[in-house]
Amino acid sequence: MKTTTLLLMTGLMASSLLSCAQDNKQSRPSPAQKATGKAGKATITIDYSSPAVKGRKVYGDLVPYGKIWRAGANEATIFEIDSDVKVEGQALAKGKYGLFAIPGESEWTIVFNKTWNQWGSYRYKQEEDVLRVKVASKKTAQPVENLTYSIEGGKVYLRWENTEVAFRVE
Repeated sequence: MKTTTLLLMTGLMASSLLSCAQDNKQSRPSPAQKATGKAGKATITIDYSSPAVKGRKVYGDLVPYGKIWRAGANEATIFEIDSDVKVEGQALAKGKYGLFAIPGESEWTIVFNKTWNQWGSYRYKQEEDVLRVKVASKKTAQPVENLTYSIEGGKVYLRWENTEVAFRVE
């Protein structure tokens, strides 16, 4: 009886420690990052997990062309704005969105989905899209090892591997 109780307690403690380690987003191979900036009067916050290239071919391989992607690693990337804005000239209401992308070789579709709290894109549903915009992609001047978002001069930039994608927010 004592042995069974001890084994059960040890198992519960190990399970609890594992759960805590998984909740520590900074210790993941693709750590949690946050980009915050202004576009006009709106504050934009992007919560994402930042994977590394690690010698892999990213776009067209690890991240396939023509398929929905969580625009980061782990949980879906979260795009939050504190006031109504226009993205590439189209209205987007104040709120929190899942930020997804459909990469292409020269053009991407940026997707704002009302389901922001999900793991990856496994439960993604197109009918929950609030807005889709198409933007051009271009090659970066230098390789970018870790996926990075930034807000600069009224544009949101996604840079990773050898690719840069930007969309206007006003």
